[in-house]
Amino acid sequence: MNLPTQAKLLRIFIGEADKFDGRPLYEAIVMEARKRKMAGATVLRGTLGFGANSHLHSAKILEISEDLPMIIEIVDTEERINAFLPDLERMVKDGLVTMEKAEVIAYRPRKET
Repeated sequence: MNLPTQAKLLRIFIGEADKFDGRPLYEAIVMEARKRKMAGATVLRGTLGFGANSHLHSAKILEISEDLPMIIEIVDTEERINAFLPDLERMVKDGLVTMEKAEVIAYRPRKET
């Protein structure tokens, strides 16, 4: 897939415990992006954060949290990101979704050895 130098970065902030159709929401989002053959997606697990209700989620040993912050980043063309937004609206019930410009420097598949 060719990715233009001017793309969009979709960033989704959710909780680790969030679910969609019985499986982790972050997994459901990435699998839907993959099914749509989007350019790429990455899930990042946060160690500390809070959201709209100001409830603190922490990975500190004395404050065991089973709902750490999760960030999903998806990069693709603006058109493909916009087409994905209605699915996100249906999937993400509690969280934050942002979109920003991204300049693609390189997008290369791994060479098989």
